[in-house]
Amino acid sequence: MSLPRLRAGNRLVIATHNAGKLTEFRELFAPFGLDLVSAGELGLPEPDETGTTFAENARTKAHAAAKGANMLALSDDSGLCVDALNGEPGVYTADWAGVPRDFGHAMKRVEDALQAAGANSPGQRRASFNATLCLAHPDGRDVLYVGKCDGTLVWPPRGAMGHGYDPMFMPDGYDITFGEMAAETKHSWSPGQSGLSHRARAFAQFVENQIDHG
Repeated sequence: MSLPRLRAGNRLVIATHNAGKLTEFRELFAPFGLDLVSAGELGLPEPDETGTTFAENARTKAHAAAKGANMLALSDDSGLCVDALNGEPGVYTADWAGVPRDFGHAMKRVEDALQAAGANSPGQRRASFNATLCLAHPDGRDVLYVGKCDGTLVWPPRGAMGHGYDPMFMPDGYDITFGEMAAETKHSWSPGQSGLSHRARAFAQFVENQIDHG
C-alpha cells in the first residue's frame, strides 16, 4: 500500500515515549532534513500494546499517533528474541525491564533464564534483535518494514553505549557488543546497503521506499 513520500522539511511524528529510541531515530534521520517530533513531546497518550507480534504492536502505536496528531507517524516495535528461551522476551522485551524500566534487571533476568536452560556456550546463546517499522496515515493506511540482526549474548554486559539490552548483545561478525559500539557503526548503512542494527536494516528499506531524495 503506497503512502506519501517524505522530503526535507516535512514533519513526521515518531510514535514513541522512549527517549533512547527517539535518539536513535534522530541519528538515523539526520541526513534527510525532516522535522521530527515524538508522540511524547506532543503529549499524546501511550496506547496499550496488546499485540502478540511486533507488527501488531507497531501498527497500534503508529495509528494512535497518526490519528492523535493528524499527521504521518512512524512507529517501531522491536525486541530481543533468544533462541534458547523459545523466542522470549520477544514482544515483551520492554516488560522484562519492569516499571520504571531497569534494563540492568532485564539483562540479569535473561541471563538467569539462560543459566537455568543450561545455555553456557556461545552456540547455545544465539539471539536476534528484531524491528518492525510502521508508517501510518491518519486515514488508516499503513506500510511495514522489517529488519533483523543476529548475534550472541555475552555475560557480563559490556559497554555503556546504546540502550536496552545492547550491552549483552554481540552482533555476528564483531567482537564487541552494541553497548561498546559507536552509534555510527551500529546504525551504519548507506543507499543500497542494509546496515547493521535491526532498526537500521528496517530503516534502510523505509528510506528507499518512503523518502524523496530529489
